[in-house]
Amino acid sequence: MRAVIIDDERRARNYLRGILEDQFKKIDIVGEADGVETGLQLIEDKLPELVFLDVQMQDGTGFDLLAKINRSKVHIIFISAYDRFAITAIKFSAVDFLLKPVEISDLSMALDKVQKTKLTDEVQSKLDLLLSNLNKIEKIALPSLNGIEFVKIETIIRCESDNNYTNFYLTNGEKIIVSKTLKEFEDILESKGFFRTHKSHIINLAFLKKYVKGEGGIAVMEDGSEITVSRRRKEEFLEVLSNFI
Repeated sequence: MRAVIIDDERRARNYLRGILEDQFKKIDIVGEADGVETGLQLIEDKLPELVFLDVQMQDGTGFDLLAKINRSKVHIIFISAYDRFAITAIKFSAVDFLLKPVEISDLSMALDKVQKTKLTDEVQSKLDLLLSNLNKIEKIALPSLNGIEFVKIETIIRCESDNNYTNFYLTNGEKIIVSKTLKEFEDILESKGFFRTHKSHIINLAFLKKYVKGEGGIAVMEDGSEITVSRRRKEEFLEVLSNFI
Protein backbone atom coordinates (compact mmCIF):
# COMPACT_ATOMS: atom_id res chain seq x y z
CA MET A 1 0.00 0.00 0.00
CA ARG A 2 1.42 3.39 -1.06
CA ALA A 3 1.58 5.81 1.86
CA VAL A 4 2.84 9.29 2.75
CA ILE A 5 3.64 10.95 6.07
CA ILE A 6 2.60 14.57 6.64
CA ASP A 7 3.95 16.01 9.89
CA ASP A 8 5.86 19.22 10.64
CA GLU A 9 8.19 17.45 13.09
CA ARG A 10 11.13 15.78 11.33
CA ARG A 11 11.81 13.58 14.34
CA ALA A 12 8.22 12.32 14.35
CA ARG A 13 8.37 11.57 10.61
CA ASN A 14 11.65 9.69 10.98
CA TYR A 15 10.31 7.73 13.95
CA LEU A 16 7.15 6.64 12.12
CA ARG A 17 9.03 5.83 8.91
CA GLY A 18 11.50 3.71 10.87
CA ILE A 19 8.72 1.66 12.48
CA LEU A 20 6.92 1.17 9.18
CA GLU A 21 10.03 0.13 7.26
CA ASP A 22 11.11 -2.23 10.02
CA GLN A 23 7.81 -3.79 11.06
CA PHE A 24 5.30 -3.27 8.24
CA LYS A 25 6.86 -4.24 4.91
CA LYS A 26 3.56 -4.01 3.01
CA ILE A 27 3.44 -0.25 3.56
CA ASP A 28 5.52 1.59 0.95
CA ILE A 29 6.38 5.14 2.09
CA VAL A 30 6.55 7.12 -1.15
CA GLY A 31 7.01 10.59 0.32
CA GLU A 32 6.96 13.00 3.26
CA ALA A 33 5.77 16.57 3.78
CA ASP A 34 6.01 19.07 6.62
CA GLY A 35 2.79 21.06 6.31
CA VAL A 36 -0.61 21.61 4.76
CA GLU A 37 0.54 23.14 1.47
CA THR A 38 3.47 20.76 0.95
CA GLY A 39 1.18 17.90 1.96
CA LEU A 40 -1.40 18.84 -0.66
CA GLN A 41 1.29 18.91 -3.34
CA LEU A 42 2.66 15.56 -2.17
CA ILE A 43 -0.76 13.89 -2.35
CA GLU A 44 -1.33 15.33 -5.82
CA ASP A 45 2.07 14.13 -7.05
CA LYS A 46 2.21 10.68 -5.42
CA LEU A 47 -1.49 9.66 -5.32
CA PRO A 48 -1.10 7.62 -2.12
CA GLU A 49 -3.69 5.15 -0.85
CA LEU A 50 -2.92 6.01 2.78
CA VAL A 51 -1.96 9.27 4.50
CA PHE A 52 -0.51 9.52 7.99
CA LEU A 53 -1.62 13.03 8.91
CA ASP A 54 -0.56 15.18 11.86
CA VAL A 55 -3.33 17.28 13.45
CA GLN A 56 -1.38 20.42 14.35
CA MET A 57 1.20 21.85 11.91
CA GLN A 58 2.92 25.19 11.42
CA ASP A 59 0.80 26.37 8.50
CA GLY A 60 -2.54 24.92 9.58
CA THR A 61 -4.14 21.66 10.67
CA GLY A 62 -4.61 18.25 9.19
CA PHE A 63 -8.29 19.11 8.98
CA ASP A 64 -7.48 22.05 6.69
CA LEU A 65 -5.73 19.62 4.38
CA LEU A 66 -8.53 17.07 4.63
CA ALA A 67 -11.05 19.68 3.45
CA LYS A 68 -9.06 20.24 0.26
CA ILE A 69 -8.51 16.68 -0.98
CA ASN A 70 -10.71 14.06 -2.64
CA ARG A 71 -11.78 12.14 0.45
CA SER A 72 -13.07 9.19 -1.56
CA LYS A 73 -9.61 8.30 -2.85
CA VAL A 74 -7.50 7.87 0.29
CA HIS A 75 -7.43 6.37 3.76
CA ILE A 76 -6.48 8.77 6.56
CA ILE A 77 -4.83 7.90 9.87
CA PHE A 78 -4.50 10.99 12.07
CA ILE A 79 -1.52 11.29 14.37
CA SER A 80 -1.63 13.72 17.26
CA ALA A 81 -0.20 14.75 20.57
CA TYR A 82 -3.00 14.96 23.11
CA ASP A 83 -5.64 17.37 21.79
CA ARG A 84 -8.88 16.68 23.63
CA PHE A 85 -11.36 18.34 21.28
CA ALA A 86 -9.73 17.07 18.08
CA ILE A 87 -9.56 13.53 19.41
CA THR A 88 -13.18 13.69 20.58
CA ALA A 89 -14.31 14.81 17.11
CA ILE A 90 -12.24 12.04 15.51
CA LYS A 91 -13.72 9.40 17.81
CA PHE A 92 -17.30 10.53 17.18
CA SER A 93 -16.61 10.24 13.45
CA ALA A 94 -15.05 6.75 13.74
CA VAL A 95 -11.88 7.88 11.96
CA ASP A 96 -8.59 6.18 12.81
CA PHE A 97 -6.02 8.05 14.88
CA LEU A 98 -2.81 7.39 16.79
CA LEU A 99 -1.41 9.27 19.77
CA LYS A 100 2.21 10.40 19.82
CA PRO A 101 4.53 8.74 20.54
CA VAL A 102 3.09 6.05 18.29
CA GLU A 103 2.93 2.58 19.82
CA ILE A 104 3.62 -0.37 17.50
CA SER A 105 0.56 -2.28 18.76
CA ASP A 106 -1.75 0.68 18.06
CA LEU A 107 -0.21 1.19 14.63
CA SER A 108 -0.64 -2.48 13.83
CA MET A 109 -4.35 -2.38 14.70
CA ALA A 110 -4.93 0.79 12.67
CA LEU A 111 -3.14 -0.64 9.62
CA ASP A 112 -4.99 -3.93 9.89
CA LYS A 113 -8.29 -2.04 9.88
CA VAL A 114 -7.26 0.11 6.90
CA GLN A 115 -6.11 -2.88 4.87
CA LYS A 116 -9.44 -4.62 5.45
CA THR A 117 -11.48 -1.53 4.52
CA LYS A 118 -12.20 -0.74 0.89
CA LEU A 119 -12.38 2.87 -0.24
CA THR A 120 -16.13 3.39 -0.41
CA ASP A 121 -18.69 6.11 0.14
CA GLU A 122 -18.71 5.11 3.82
CA VAL A 123 -15.04 6.04 4.21
CA GLN A 124 -15.68 9.44 2.63
CA SER A 125 -18.81 9.91 4.76
CA LYS A 126 -16.82 9.39 7.97
CA LEU A 127 -14.29 12.01 6.89
CA ASP A 128 -17.09 14.39 5.89
CA LEU A 129 -18.69 13.88 9.30
CA LEU A 130 -15.38 14.64 10.97
CA LEU A 131 -15.16 18.01 9.22
CA SER A 132 -18.74 18.75 10.23
CA ASN A 133 -18.12 17.73 13.85
CA LEU A 134 -15.17 20.09 14.16
CA ASN A 135 -17.61 23.02 14.37
CA LYS A 136 -20.11 21.34 16.68
CA ILE A 137 -20.34 17.66 17.50
CA GLU A 138 -23.88 16.65 16.58
CA LYS A 139 -23.60 13.17 15.08
CA ILE A 140 -21.80 9.92 15.82
CA ALA A 141 -20.73 7.26 13.31
CA LEU A 142 -21.83 3.81 14.45
CA PRO A 143 -20.37 0.72 12.71
CA SER A 144 -23.42 -1.54 12.53
CA LEU A 145 -24.00 -4.95 11.00
CA ASN A 146 -25.21 -3.27 7.80
CA GLY A 147 -22.47 -0.63 7.41
CA ILE A 148 -22.04 2.76 9.07
CA GLU A 149 -25.00 4.49 10.69
CA PHE A 150 -24.73 8.27 11.17
CA VAL A 151 -26.89 9.14 14.18
CA LYS A 152 -27.76 12.44 15.84
CA ILE A 153 -26.50 12.26 19.42
CA GLU A 154 -29.67 13.94 20.71
CA THR A 155 -31.75 10.96 19.47
CA ILE A 156 -29.88 8.35 21.55
CA ILE A 157 -31.85 7.37 24.66
CA ARG A 158 -29.49 4.73 26.00
CA CYS A 159 -26.83 2.16 25.19
CA GLU A 160 -26.66 -1.40 26.47
CA SER A 161 -23.73 -3.81 26.45
CA ASP A 162 -24.11 -7.15 24.68
CA ASN A 163 -20.73 -8.87 25.08
CA ASN A 164 -18.51 -7.41 22.33
CA TYR A 165 -21.43 -5.45 20.86
CA THR A 166 -23.43 -2.43 22.00
CA ASN A 167 -27.14 -1.87 21.42
CA PHE A 168 -28.16 1.75 20.79
CA TYR A 169 -31.80 2.64 21.48
CA LEU A 170 -33.13 5.70 19.65
CA THR A 171 -36.10 8.03 20.08
CA ASN A 172 -37.80 6.64 16.95
CA GLY A 173 -37.87 3.16 18.50
CA GLU A 174 -35.00 1.88 16.38
CA LYS A 175 -32.31 -0.35 17.87
CA ILE A 176 -28.86 -0.33 16.26
CA ILE A 177 -26.43 -3.16 17.01
CA VAL A 178 -22.90 -1.77 16.95
CA SER A 179 -19.78 -3.91 16.62
CA LYS A 180 -17.89 -2.18 19.45
CA THR A 181 -17.90 -2.59 23.21
CA LEU A 182 -19.71 -0.21 25.56
CA LYS A 183 -16.38 0.90 27.03
CA GLU A 184 -15.36 2.36 23.66
CA PHE A 185 -18.29 4.80 23.85
CA GLU A 186 -18.15 5.68 27.54
CA ASP A 187 -15.63 8.53 27.50
CA ILE A 188 -16.93 10.38 24.45
CA LEU A 189 -20.63 10.05 25.31
CA GLU A 190 -20.19 11.19 28.91
CA SER A 191 -18.88 14.46 27.52
CA LYS A 192 -22.26 14.92 25.79
CA GLY A 193 -24.59 14.44 28.78
CA PHE A 194 -24.56 10.66 29.10
CA PHE A 195 -23.81 8.67 32.27
CA ARG A 196 -22.69 5.08 32.78
CA THR A 197 -25.01 3.82 35.50
CA HIS A 198 -23.83 0.22 35.40
CA LYS A 199 -21.24 -1.96 33.68
CA SER A 200 -23.89 -2.77 31.07
CA HIS A 201 -25.66 0.57 30.67
CA ILE A 202 -25.09 4.17 29.56
CA ILE A 203 -28.06 6.54 29.62
CA ASN A 204 -28.75 9.94 28.09
CA LEU A 205 -29.64 12.11 31.08
CA ALA A 206 -31.87 14.24 28.86
CA PHE A 207 -34.28 11.28 28.68
CA LEU A 208 -34.26 10.38 32.38
CA LYS A 209 -37.87 10.42 33.62
CA LYS A 210 -37.51 9.26 37.23
CA TYR A 211 -35.02 7.84 39.70
CA VAL A 212 -36.31 5.11 42.03
CA LYS A 213 -34.33 4.70 45.25
CA GLY A 214 -32.84 1.34 46.16
CA GLU A 215 -29.55 -0.36 46.93
CA GLY A 216 -28.26 1.23 43.77
CA GLY A 217 -31.54 2.38 42.38
CA ILE A 218 -33.38 2.37 39.07
CA ALA A 219 -33.28 5.00 36.32
CA VAL A 220 -36.62 5.09 34.55
CA MET A 221 -36.28 6.44 31.02
CA GLU A 222 -38.87 8.25 28.90
CA ASP A 223 -39.20 5.20 26.63
CA GLY A 224 -40.32 3.16 29.66
CA SER A 225 -37.08 1.25 30.10
CA GLU A 226 -35.84 0.67 33.65
CA ILE A 227 -32.06 0.82 33.94
CA THR A 228 -30.10 -0.44 36.94
CA VAL A 229 -27.83 1.95 38.81
CA SER A 230 -25.00 0.03 40.45
CA ARG A 231 -24.13 0.62 44.10
CA ARG A 232 -20.66 1.75 43.02
CA ARG A 233 -22.05 4.45 40.70
CA LYS A 234 -24.97 5.57 42.88
CA GLU A 235 -23.24 8.40 44.76
CA GLU A 236 -21.74 9.90 41.61
CA PHE A 237 -25.05 9.49 39.78
CA LEU A 238 -26.97 11.36 42.49
CA GLU A 239 -24.34 14.09 42.48
CA VAL A 240 -24.75 14.51 38.72
CA LEU A 241 -28.54 14.61 39.11
CA SER A 242 -28.25 17.36 41.72
CA ASN A 243 -26.85 19.63 39.03
CA PHE A 244 -30.17 19.32 37.16
CA ILE A 245 -32.29 20.37 40.13
